[in-house]
Amino acid sequence: MFSENKKTKSTASNTNQQNRIAQGTKIVGDLVSEGGFRIEGEIEGNINTNGKVVIGTSGKVNGTLICSNADIEGKFSGTLKVSGILSLKSSANVQGDVEVGKLAVEPNATFNATCVMRGTVKELNGDSGQKQSEKTA
Repeated sequence: MFSENKKTKSTASNTNQQNRIAQGTKIVGDLVSEGGFRIEGEIEGNINTNGKVVIGTSGKVNGTLICSNADIEGKFSGTLKVSGILSLKSSANVQGDVEVGKLAVEPNATFNATCVMRGTVKELNGDSGQKQSEKTA
């Protein structure tokens, strides 16, 4: 009655789903997902996803967040590792250690963090390494 193709398709579409943590919800622990998150509640713990994370105006995260892209409107405290773009909205409050590919900060956002931008550094190091090896060859 069920074919293998249908099972595979439903599993693949679930990875693109967005997880929602509603306002008034508090989670203590680690979250791991292939899909992104929209956080309006409070999380104390680690979040690891290949998707995008949005921390809404009522959202609070205290811990480690590892994701591809992030939009922050609420509060974040801890270690933040974003491989793509981190966008801080005017209501954002970020404290801790941040490692990003690209950073966008709106006026009035609070950003009290040590920040390392990884994207451009890797590209420059990769290019200069190739040029040096070409010169020596």
